[in-house]
Amino acid sequence: MVSRSVAVWLWRGCSRRFVSTAPAPQLSTAEIAQMRNELFTKERERQLSLFPRIEKIEVKYVGKHHPGTLFIMNKGFSTPYSCAMHLSEWHCKKSVLALVDGDLWDMNKPLTRSCEIQFLTFKDEDPEEVNKAYWRSCAMLLGCALEQAFKDEYSVTLVRAPEVPAVHMSVVFFSFKESLRSFTKDVHRLIHQDLLFETLDVDANVALEIFQHNKYKRDIVEQNASQNSEGTVKLHRFGNFVDISEGPHIPRTSFCHQYEVTAAHNLQNSESELIRRFQGLSLPVALKLNHTIWHRLRERSRQLVSEDRRKEERDKNAISNTESV
Repeated sequence: MVSRSVAVWLWRGCSRRFVSTAPAPQLSTAEIAQMRNELFTKERERQLSLFPRIEKIEVKYVGKHHPGTLFIMNKGFSTPYSCAMHLSEWHCKKSVLALVDGDLWDMNKPLTRSCEIQFLTFKDEDPEEVNKAYWRSCAMLLGCALEQAFKDEYSVTLVRAPEVPAVHMSVVFFSFKESLRSFTKDVHRLIHQDLLFETLDVDANVALEIFQHNKYKRDIVEQNASQNSEGTVKLHRFGNFVDISEGPHIPRTSFCHQYEVTAAHNLQNSESELIRRFQGLSLPVALKLNHTIWHRLRERSRQLVSEDRRKEERDKNAISNTESV
């Protein structure tokens, strides 16, 4: 169903308290991005060093095509995408997520045990989890574009609002339509770069260091880490942009196709800050939509999405599904 793949972007992050780092020095947006990227790379290399010798694991493919195929892979290094490469070009291009022993898994996340694997695509009978991954990835693309758009002219901080995603901007004024078009172009540049989505589970203190310049992200780090016994936080990266996300995500930015930033809404805030929530519309490359339907959905996507509206949409969908049975 096409409407399932239309993205309304949500920043999902979710008490144990962790010691935060000292107040961070003032850096430019580019310097902060570089610092986060370097810390992500350093932690990834540290984790890879935990596998000093190559250990083999058996991965059994249980999907529709070539079921029972057995792969001998490298523990901690090989990924679901590595397995897809041994099957066919079709599996490499169409697979969005993997199921590893029934658990959702990023295509570029290393495998850590012998397991059974299958792949999920946009054309599956029930694409719900694939669509959720697509929405998260669209949100992350938009966050990257917004954070980099204003250079150092204005202070822009990505935040997670209690109900809807938002961006905190300190005294930012801009031409609405022109800026939305500019943000859309910035996102398309990221899409065309065909950047890889990477995932990394890190200790909360590592995440606090990475996001030492963003008080909102530090709060999310502590909340997320308190919800699991290991006290870890899941990070994702494409290019040099790092963010907190429970994931999973699509394999590459090029899996996005039609994409448009359509609205920016002011949100009420108790503090003297300007909070804007950005919304948009997107379709993956695997699906196509005619101009008329896209135009209708674009107009609809400009309305502020609140928790009440999302509940109303879910109720409508439930009624529609019941009537169609």
